[in-house]
Amino acid sequence: MPHRNAPLTELGRLRLARCVVDDRWPLRRAAERFQVSATTASRWADRYRSLGPAGMTDRSSRPHRSPARTPTRTERRIIKVRVLRRWGPARIAYLLGLNPATVHRVLRRYKLARLVHLDRATGRVIRRYEHDAPGDLVHVDIKKLGNIPDGGGHRVLGRRAGARHRTRTPGKALDRNGNSHVGYSYLHNAVDDHSRLAYSEILADEKKETAVAFWRRARQLFTTNGIAVKQVLTDNGSCYKSHLWRQTLLDASIIHKQTKPYRPQTNGKVERFNRTLLDEWAYARAYRSETERRDAFTGWLHTYNHHRGHTALGGDPPASRVTNLSGQYT
Repeated sequence: MPHRNAPLTELGRLRLARCVVDDRWPLRRAAERFQVSATTASRWADRYRSLGPAGMTDRSSRPHRSPARTPTRTERRIIKVRVLRRWGPARIAYLLGLNPATVHRVLRRYKLARLVHLDRATGRVIRRYEHDAPGDLVHVDIKKLGNIPDGGGHRVLGRRAGARHRTRTPGKALDRNGNSHVGYSYLHNAVDDHSRLAYSEILADEKKETAVAFWRRARQLFTTNGIAVKQVLTDNGSCYKSHLWRQTLLDASIIHKQTKPYRPQTNGKVERFNRTLLDEWAYARAYRSETERRDAFTGWLHTYNHHRGHTALGGDPPASRVTNLSGQYT
């Protein structure tokens, strides 16, 4: 298809060619009449003589021969390494002694899926999905997080000084404020599949009683904001396989779904939330105590739900998909 500033369309080319061939106009006169060069007029006239009206269409500008193109045998080796090992262009180039740009061009030429779109375990293209309405599916997961000793860890004090603050008895030492922040905490997270609205709490353990109590508070938040939860997806953690957890969901008429063993990708939305949480809150700056980091958590979660643009939502925050969400305009 000709570009928008082209002086000749296919019909214009045909008219020019007929003026030259059928009406025997001089090339220069025809070129001036159709505001093109004499060379252009000659090209379309020659095509009309040999092919008729069918010759007025655009042809591919691809060359008939490409002497410098990567040999077919080398291309096959590149594809074989990519399929079997699922490596990127740089690693494949190092293995085969090629330029990474060459490997990248070959992968693009054969339209191989990008690594971020592949399941690393199977090599299959990841099938992405999104439920139609809030509450159709809620992803639930727990993220274990090391606490920051009072005075700061190795990010603040350096490796040698930070190592002295470690303990082999998590949860038994107290910081100077009297809080048991040495050891680990557990982030219990619930993310709505459709809106990506997240509810999260920092709790002391991942026992079944703790997980059930968290879910009741999370469901209350979703219900308050008009989200009726129909299904919950979790991994195969012991707390989620307990009778207490299953009965709690059953009493609320909620379907419990579990991921396949060793397949965290199935619960990918909450796994991605875990990563965002670590990058933008937990490790976003050098906190000097666990209390300081926890004080920043509530504000970060509000920003995530109400103000932070989400790429899967076209740059809008999760609150944009939930009607009348509390605090939406603050």
